[in-house]
Amino acid sequence: MRSVAPLLLVGTLASACAEQTSTSTSTSLITSRDGGVIRGSGSVDVLYAGSLVGAMNKVIGPAFHETTGYTLAGLPGGATALANEIKDRVEVADVFISASPKVNATLEGSSNGNWASWYLYLAKAPLVIGYNPNSSFASELKAKPWYQVMTRKGFLLGRTDPKLDPKGVLTIKLVEQEAQKLHDPRLVSQILGSPENPAQVFPEETLVSRLKAGQLDAGFFYFNEAVLANIPTIETGIDLGATFTVTVVKGAPHLRAAESFIQFLYSHRGQVLLKKVGLTLVAPKLFGSINQVPPPLRSIIR
Repeated sequence: MRSVAPLLLVGTLASACAEQTSTSTSTSLITSRDGGVIRGSGSVDVLYAGSLVGAMNKVIGPAFHETTGYTLAGLPGGATALANEIKDRVEVADVFISASPKVNATLEGSSNGNWASWYLYLAKAPLVIGYNPNSSFASELKAKPWYQVMTRKGFLLGRTDPKLDPKGVLTIKLVEQEAQKLHDPRLVSQILGSPENPAQVFPEETLVSRLKAGQLDAGFFYFNEAVLANIPTIETGIDLGATFTVTVVKGAPHLRAAESFIQFLYSHRGQVLLKKVGLTLVAPKLFGSINQVPPPLRSIIR
């Protein structure tokens, strides 16, 4: 797990009250117009979709530490891959943030180890095309249909692995839908090659840096990634994107810190920061029984 170093952001701490104790650390409740966020010390281990790496490292993590005293220890990656690591006990997590509700289903039920019994909807982000403004294809991407430019010889496209990341699945689905609209089934192979084309497929958490380094002409990103990295984008014309969800993982070793982190995400400051990093906020709809949700988090749903 990579620790997110605490950085000072603009803002002031709310007053601490309602002293409580846990088995490992002393905690208190920070009151605000949002209700309250648990304060304490130590770290919270969060496995999160790689498309949030910039947001977590630069914005959410530092603000969470400043507000609560806890430190975010985050591991980014493809949501599908992270879910598999939870099930296989490769990684021990307190919180899991997925980019697709479908991934959560792979952690639910006795056959999947009951690692997740509930989750909350957090935010959304559309799938867009981000391009390198210094690319020799940049002017064409701004002037011509994206699918025409991507079939040009020498065009370097980046995307994520559909076996490991929901965005990789959505990318293929988007190109397939465009091919159907154009009645041109050849378009899929012309743009993508094979579903797992090694010339195009890269880890989600490295795609932004590859594009900015000039190793790619364009790639498929969620809008929030592009906003935070100042990457120019093109809309695809097809309504596909991420739906981010959050849950506490069964047996979370730092339960109090996990509760604090989720409270922070839905606090006024947390919601402002989520918007700042390019996410579209959604109501905290609950999937699962409220009885499975830790008591300190139930007020979020209400």
